[in-house]
Amino acid sequence: MQNDTNPVHMRNVWSVGGTATGAWLSLRDPWISEAIASMDFDYVCIDMQHGLADLSEVFALLQSMNGKKPTPIVRVPWNEPGIIGRVLDMGAMGVIIPMVNSKAEAEAAVSACRYAPTGGRSMGPTVPMQRYGNSYFAGANDNVICIPMIETGTAVSRLDEILSVPGIDAIYVGPADLSISLGLPPGMDQTDEKFTNAIDTIIDGCRRHNIVPGIHCAVPLAAKRHQQGFRMITVTADHTTLVAGTRIDAAKAREAVTGAPGVSGEAAPPRGPYSA
Repeated sequence: MQNDTNPVHMRNVWSVGGTATGAWLSLRDPWISEAIASMDFDYVCIDMQHGLADLSEVFALLQSMNGKKPTPIVRVPWNEPGIIGRVLDMGAMGVIIPMVNSKAEAEAAVSACRYAPTGGRSMGPTVPMQRYGNSYFAGANDNVICIPMIETGTAVSRLDEILSVPGIDAIYVGPADLSISLGLPPGMDQTDEKFTNAIDTIIDGCRRHNIVPGIHCAVPLAAKRHQQGFRMITVTADHTTLVAGTRIDAAKAREAVTGAPGVSGEAAPPRGPYSA
């Protein structure tokens, strides 16, 4: 597992101090996932929490990414070992786990991603061994990327105890849920000091514990997040990019054939992964 087209590519980026950029999949079409995985991203994440794909569709999406550069990861619906084990057995090489708010919940997330003696993942990687080779099992505990989400004020207040759990590779900030938990409207970014202080606390904690900080983002914010110290930045998503781009084309087409400005309709979310 050492070349650029295998599923530990994102670890290779981090190992040299780099920042990984990625794409988000909310839709469930394997053709879309294949196309996006063929682009210059370091990871592609299938969103089971707020996206459309169920387990059977996740398998097809992961299969369509096989042999591509980006590391295939899945955001599972919740911190539950059965679903985490299933997506790993389908070939995911990283798992984003929502709403991790305590040390015990972080330990449960890690355990679900690791085989004994460091975890409780059940043995049965038929698909990964076929896809990645017979060495998969021997390297799985080192290669699978465990990424709890830090997305509440409670998690921020308990950050050091969460990040002290061995086996956490990265954390992932959901800015919308973090905003809500701090009494703010949902959004990708906030100027309120409650939000900015939380972001600073997360970055500082990750530096102290040598854990990669990641965040849900969009292209206009990517440079800011990189400068803040985030090293896993999701910059786009299939659904929001499709809707935003098509809305612009519809308005331009209307203007072209009528001479009058086209109606763009309701404002689209930022051209990025909105379901944080």
